[in-house]
Amino acid sequence: MIKNGSRMRSQVCDTEVIVVKATESLDDLRAGGVPMVPIDAQKSGGAPESDFAEGNVMGKRYVDDSGAEVLVTKAGAGTLSVGATKLALKEAKPLPASD
Repeated sequence: MIKNGSRMRSQVCDTEVIVVKATESLDDLRAGGVPMVPIDAQKSGGAPESDFAEGNVMGKRYVDDSGAEVLVTKAGAGTLSVGATKLALKEAKPLPASD
């Protein structure tokens, strides 16, 4: 089970993430269509699947419908997903008005 604070890396691109909020869905966290592995694991090599090669943005948070959230610490060519469901870029909350 992936826990809050876990550092994960893609096997097929440069993507690295930190889990901000873990849910059970993150047990199938993928980048480029291939399951992510712990940061200290070896990459298997290869390339992202064509349907999951849109990339991601360093410093941005990605979320799924279950409330899971990951922070990209190193950008790569693979799209983040849980299984076949792509993660959405988390929108920034507007700051309160300062009157």
